[in-house]
Amino acid sequence: MAYDDLRSLLRALEREGDLKRIKAEVDPYLEIGEIVDRVNKAGGPALLFENVKGSAMPLAMNVFGTDRRLLKALGLKSYGEISEKIGGLLKPELPQGFVGVREAFGKLGSMVHVPPKKIKGDAPVQEVVLTGDEVDLDQLPALFTWPKDGGSFFNLGLTHTKHPETGVRNLGLYRLQRHDKRTIGMHWQIHKDSRNHYAVAAKRGERLPVAIAFGCPPAVTYASTAPLPGDIDEYLFAGFVAGKRIEMVDCKTVPLQVPANAEVVIEGWLEPGETLPEGPFGDHTGFYTPQEPFPALKIDCVTMRKRPLLQSIVVGRPPTEDGPLGRATERFFLPLLKIIVPDIVDYHLPESGGFHNCAIVSIDKKYPKHAQKVMHAIWGAHMMSLTKLIIVVDSDCDVHDLHEVSWRALGNTDYSRDLTIVEGPVDHLDHSSYQQFWGGKAGIDATKKLPEEGYTRDGGWPDMVESDPATAALVDRRWKEYGL
Repeated sequence: MAYDDLRSLLRALEREGDLKRIKAEVDPYLEIGEIVDRVNKAGGPALLFENVKGSAMPLAMNVFGTDRRLLKALGLKSYGEISEKIGGLLKPELPQGFVGVREAFGKLGSMVHVPPKKIKGDAPVQEVVLTGDEVDLDQLPALFTWPKDGGSFFNLGLTHTKHPETGVRNLGLYRLQRHDKRTIGMHWQIHKDSRNHYAVAAKRGERLPVAIAFGCPPAVTYASTAPLPGDIDEYLFAGFVAGKRIEMVDCKTVPLQVPANAEVVIEGWLEPGETLPEGPFGDHTGFYTPQEPFPALKIDCVTMRKRPLLQSIVVGRPPTEDGPLGRATERFFLPLLKIIVPDIVDYHLPESGGFHNCAIVSIDKKYPKHAQKVMHAIWGAHMMSLTKLIIVVDSDCDVHDLHEVSWRALGNTDYSRDLTIVEGPVDHLDHSSYQQFWGGKAGIDATKKLPEEGYTRDGGWPDMVESDPATAALVDRRWKEYGL
C-alpha cells in the first residue's frame, strides 16, 4: 500500500537512512536549488530543509529523486506491478480508441473499489485556517532556482479545478509563480485541461474556483503528473495506484475537494481576463521559457496542518526528479497505449528527450510500411500527439537500450525512404519550433526492410552478426583457463 501522507513517507525514509535533515539556514534564492540539483544528479537522499530563510516551514525536496524512493512511496516493488495489474484487468476485452480507454478506467474503478472518499468535518489539512488579510504567501518557501528566473515559484502545487458545465474535476501539476502575498500566477499551457476550464468559465462571464494542495499523499502527487484523458478522474487513478481510496475534504471557501491529508491548501477564484506576466523560468527543457501573460489567482484562504511542511522539486536540465515520475508513467500506461495502438510490443520515452519529445517503439512487423502506420497512430493518441521524434524498431530490439536503438536508427536506415516528416502540435514549452504550439516532427523506420518496401538488393536484408552458440558455450566453460 502507498503511504497515506507525505510525513509518514519521510519518517520511513529517515529510518532507512535515505533522508538527510539540513539544519543550517539555507536561502530559497538560488542556494536550495543548487544543493538539490547536485544531490539529485549524484543519486543522493531525500532532503528536509528545516531552516529555510524567511519561512518557518520546513521544505522537503528530492523525495521522488530515485526509482527506489518513488516505488516505496507508491507501495510498489516495480513499475511493472501496476502495468501488469492494468493489463490483467483489461483482458480479454481490449476495447479500442479513447472511448475504450475511458471504459477501461471505469472498469478498473468498479473492480478495485477505489473512488475517492469524502470525509465529514475538518481534516488534518484544516487544523489552521487563515482568511483575508491573514493570508501571506511569503511565509511559504517558494524557490528562485536559476539566475534568470522571473521570480520565486512553487513547483509541486497540485491544482484542482472543475469544468464549469460538466462538473468534471481536473487535478494537474503546473508551476506557480508567487507574485505577491496573495497572488499566484497559473502557468496553464494551451493543451492543459485547467486552461480549458478557465476558458469556458470566462466565456460564460464567470470566475473559476481553484484550490492548490501542497505535500499531498504520494499517489495523489504522482496522479497529478499522469497524462490522463480530460474526463478521467485523477483521484480514481490515484486510488488504483495506492490500492485504497483517497480521503477528500471540502474546501473552506471554494466548491472543490482536496486531499484531507495534504500539508497546505490555498484557495481562491480566477476572474475572467485577469492576467499578469509570468516567467521567465528555467524549465525541464534545460532552457528558459519566456515571459508570457497567464491567469493571476487571488488567494482568499489558506488551510494547513498545525506544523506543516512543504514539498517542492527542482525543474531544469535532465536528469532531475522528473525522471522517476516519467518512468512510472511510461510503464503504467503501456497497457493503455496498446489499447489505442495494439501493434506496439514495448516503448520507451527517454528522459533526455523530456519524455514527450521522443518515443522509441518496438513492433512485430507484419507488412510493408507497418512502422509508418504506427507512427501516425501515436501522433493521434491524446498527449502522445506532442511527440516530436518516433523511432520504430523490430521486436527483437530492447527499446530501453539506447546503444542498441542508436545502432539500428543511425547506421541501418536509408533516410531517403525511412524518414517521415510531418507537422503538428508541439508542447507549449517547445522553444525549437519556428512558431509557438506547432512544428515539424520526424519518424524513423529502423525496422528490417521487406522486398515489398522496395528493398531489392541480392540476398535480401542481411542477417545480423552474432556469436556461434556452441563456441560461446565453449568459451564460457574455459573462461578461467584464459586467465581473463
